[in-house]
Amino acid sequence: MDFYFYGMRLFCLLLLILTASCKDESARNGTMDDIDHNEDYSAVSLDVYDFEGLKPFLKTNTDKIYVVNFWATWCAPCIKELPYFEALNSAYSDKNVEFLLVSLDFPKKYDSHVKPFIKKNNLKSKVVALNDNDSHTWIPAIDPDWSGAIPATLIFNKDKRQFYERTFTYEELEAEVKKFLN
Repeated sequence: MDFYFYGMRLFCLLLLILTASCKDESARNGTMDDIDHNEDYSAVSLDVYDFEGLKPFLKTNTDKIYVVNFWATWCAPCIKELPYFEALNSAYSDKNVEFLLVSLDFPKKYDSHVKPFIKKNNLKSKVVALNDNDSHTWIPAIDPDWSGAIPATLIFNKDKRQFYERTFTYEELEAEVKKFLN
């Protein structure tokens, strides 16, 4: 009985610490704190697809290089690396490279989190949302070794396809894109 009592206290303490640290992390990263939830974001475009609708974005028969990043507004590492995708999108816009940001946020968060995030951060890359509950089908279809963790990035053209289940710095992401340019 004492073991159960102390185990539950330890579990509750750990849960409290994790909750507090996650809240502090999101505040430090400024993920949603600066967003005015009273503002109208209806003009922000966000196309929503199931996996069948997303498939055409995941293959090509051309030399164009596609960089597809899977992210969510609740994912601190995703938010941290998004400026690198935006910077490369700008730097490589004339080099036949296209960027796509695929939000994995829950549908009920599209208007309250995703659209405000797009506007606040002035995202220039195309942003779409994936709304497909059958993750056991679409995750391995994107990459058989993908655990489902985000951020995750797919870079491809007609000849080459590479999947990354990791975060990037600007330099690391640029190095991977350059491998497709050469």
